[in-house]
Amino acid sequence: MSPRTICVVTGSRAEYGLLLPLTKEIEADPALSLRLVVTGSHLESRFGNTVTAIEADGFAIDARVGMDLSGDAPLDTARAMARGLVGMAEAFERLRPQLVVVLGDRYEILAAAQAALLLRLPIAHIHGGEASEGAMDEAIRHALTKMAHLHFAAAEPYRRRIIQMGEQPERVFTVGAMALDVLADRRPLSRSELERRLDLPEGARYFLVTYHPATLDDADPGTAVEALAAALDSFAEHHVIVTGVNADPGHDAVAKAIDHWRQRRSGRVRAVTSLGQTLYAAAMSGAEAVVGNSSSGIIEAPFLGTPTVNLGIRQRGRVRAASVIDCGETEAEILAALTRALDPVFRSEAAGVAYPFGTPGAARRVVEVLKSVSLDGLLLKSFHDLPGDWA
Repeated sequence: MSPRTICVVTGSRAEYGLLLPLTKEIEADPALSLRLVVTGSHLESRFGNTVTAIEADGFAIDARVGMDLSGDAPLDTARAMARGLVGMAEAFERLRPQLVVVLGDRYEILAAAQAALLLRLPIAHIHGGEASEGAMDEAIRHALTKMAHLHFAAAEPYRRRIIQMGEQPERVFTVGAMALDVLADRRPLSRSELERRLDLPEGARYFLVTYHPATLDDADPGTAVEALAAALDSFAEHHVIVTGVNADPGHDAVAKAIDHWRQRRSGRVRAVTSLGQTLYAAAMSGAEAVVGNSSSGIIEAPFLGTPTVNLGIRQRGRVRAASVIDCGETEAEILAALTRALDPVFRSEAAGVAYPFGTPGAARRVVEVLKSVSLDGLLLKSFHDLPGDWA
């Protein structure tokens, strides 16, 4: 029997890091044949040209779909999606995979799913059922759920939500967070190596910061970064590592505010476009706190026992561990949250917090389903109604 062809689509550095263990598992399994399509910010120099990291991992890239993410307005994003839809359709028509695997909630991935749907290709969606009420990602994620034919949830509440949206329970699997495979398999770095690679002085204490636009928030994201910078400047003995902003509308304002802060505090604040998965995981583990509004503060940092200061509304609605401190985006609110994150009692509790996203091994669990599921009739979906009286 010929191997089943599985096409994995990746459009950003963060999502690729989560997909990496799964992509390796698919490539190594003799029952499966990997096809890899790269798109979105991976192919943009301003976002680090992170396709080079994929190449460095040894993967053959079967298609590159450029979207031109140079603009920063909502209309620019819509045009990029249109280009992505055409490019994805052409790539899928050429590759003709038997299953298309997508992860998350970004607009680049929505374009890929639309193309797969129109070409009658079954879709497997990872990390559905989650909530991020402050961003358009929320709507995109749920739209992907309705387009998909197989679902892999990170936690049981998310599985229930996918079923609540009408998906058939036998097609929805709780596999745990994909990030745990990355964290469990990471190469440990010594403190001295970590400091060298982060360009930190010996024994330096630091915060790890990632901030993205909250696309449903009317507030200026640049103003929020300025408040964050002012709060962090109160901890003059701490260094700050800031990772690059994503490609959502509003990213220019965030990038400019970060660059201005970096220039004012050049000896203490370092901005990097991308750390890569190994270094980012090590940086999270060694940080005093993970600060900002990235999902890595919700999912990865608690697994490592690192406190999280989560700003604003971008991640509102997600399941979270007790080590996550939610706060507003004023300087005073952020300062209070940072002070709590540094409290020795809180830090001790964070190190042993109950973790809500399962155990490592999600990639293997997904692969077992991809190998064994029947493709016959998979495109046909019946709406699963919840128990109740519809009269």
